Amino acid sequence: MSEITPDLVRHLGVLARIQLSDEEVTSLTSELDAIVDNIAKVAQVATPDVPATSHPIPMQNVFRPDEVAETLTTAQALQNAPDADGSRFRVTAILGEEE
Repeated sequence: MSEITPDLVRHLGVLARIQLSDEEVTSLTSELDAIVDNIAKVAQVATPDVPATSHPIPMQNVFRPDEVAETLTTAQALQNAPDADGSRFRVTAILGEEE
């Protein structure tokens, strides 16, 4: 017996404030029913002895450790800038606000 009926889909549409045509109700009824069936299949095999996974292969942190090092001086950072104002990059305003 199907858990998802056209009346349920119409009710969900009302709750979500979505106006659904008859064709959409028919389509969504079969699609949602297939989704519920697939979730039920997964629930059957997802027993307590099967560990939960978020990824099919083991993952590990790929970041390197932070290391203190020399940083660029202001002059070095600005040396190739198309436009600079002393100690800052100068860029064109993009939000229409001139400061």
